[in-house]
Amino acid sequence: MTDRDCDRAPALWPTVDDLWSRLEAAQQDRGREGVLLRVLKLSEEVGEVAEAVIGTIGQNPRKGITHTWEDVQAELCDVAITALVALRTLTPEAREVFERQLERVRDRPLGPPA
Repeated sequence: MTDRDCDRAPALWPTVDDLWSRLEAAQQDRGREGVLLRVLKLSEEVGEVAEAVIGTIGQNPRKGITHTWEDVQAELCDVAITALVALRTLTPEAREVFERQLERVRDRPLGPPA
C-alpha cells in the first residue's frame, strides 16, 4: 500500500461509526436480542472464512477449487469489520476499548513464563 492509497482509505473508526449507525437505523430487532444477533453475525462471517479456505485448497472434492486467497483476505476483513461494529454496538467508546485491549495483547509475552 502506498502513501497515496492511505490518503484515499476511509478512516477506520468514523467508518465503523457510520456502519453502526446505518445498521441501527435498519435493525428490526432491538435491545438485548439485537445485540445478540449482531454478535452472532461474527459466527457467520468466520464460517465464510472457513468456506473460502476450504475452497482455496479444494478440500471439498464435490466442489473442487472455488475460491482464491484474495477471497480469504476479503472474508477475514469482513470478520474484523463485523467484530468492530459489534464492539461499537456494545459501547460508544469502542475505539478506546479496542486500543486498550490491543495494548494488552501487544504487551503479553508470546511464550510461557520463564
